[in-house]
Amino acid sequence: MRGTFPRHWLLAGVLAVLVASARAQDQAGLFHWVDFHSEKDQPYVIWVNRAMETEKWTAIREIGVEYDAALVVTAERGAPDASPANDTFRVWSVNLTTHAKTPLLKGVNLRWMGWMQLREGAPRELAVLYDDCRECAATTYFTTLQYDVKQHAFVPRWLRGEQTVPLWTGTAPEGVKLSQVYAALTEPSGMDLMGTWSHYDYGKQKDPEDYVYRYDVDPFSGLERALLLSGKDADAMKQRLCAAASGSEGRTRGQDSELCQVLLHGRSERKPTLTPPANNRGQSVPPGSPHKK
Repeated sequence: MRGTFPRHWLLAGVLAVLVASARAQDQAGLFHWVDFHSEKDQPYVIWVNRAMETEKWTAIREIGVEYDAALVVTAERGAPDASPANDTFRVWSVNLTTHAKTPLLKGVNLRWMGWMQLREGAPRELAVLYDDCRECAATTYFTTLQYDVKQHAFVPRWLRGEQTVPLWTGTAPEGVKLSQVYAALTEPSGMDLMGTWSHYDYGKQKDPEDYVYRYDVDPFSGLERALLLSGKDADAMKQRLCAAASGSEGRTRGQDSELCQVLLHGRSERKPTLTPPANNRGQSVPPGSPHKK
């Protein structure tokens, strides 16, 4: 008599083979984005859909796989006739063995920055930017997503509560001029980091304040660090941030600001105002000049 097996047993078996095969590969090229139209990737698509059945979402936008974990991006639309541009997103880690799932990030306007090498000998990590709201004075956040061997899951770095590293904010205290610069930088060693500079100008109220941060990974422990710089370290970071070349994928911002132009060139490169002043009457010499007839 021919035996039969439930479909979910067969699916689990296929996934087990795929995961075992992945573990035998070189980890540097291990992560891959699932092709929703590829037959060989269908087990991942089916498994993730089943794992996410109890959650609220409108569409599954992306699935990335590394070892036995899937990095999943879901989108939620407020109404059937709403614009896709107004979708909110969630990033999840889904275990391909147990169906366990963990929410990692949420927000709007998710952007992939590519890969960053944060620690020598360790796999590169996928860097992302996202905003906390749309059509508002949004804050832009940054993090990297790494596969954690102990947890068999993807985890974000620099997580504080529900958010990660704030790179840029659209709000400033009343009466304060806020200038901001950030850049993803590479050390001579080849390791990457994120640097930020926020300059608060209080006008005549008090002296300006600078907050310069370096976000990287400790080379010994592998734990992420958020270092508030001061003195020569802060000055060196300011120079590096302002001198950073404008890059794609949102890796830099603020280099064209007056703050950076003054730091690098000792002056602002803003275009001169060509509009005549209100009291201009076409006179070639100032009123009262001894040369005026």
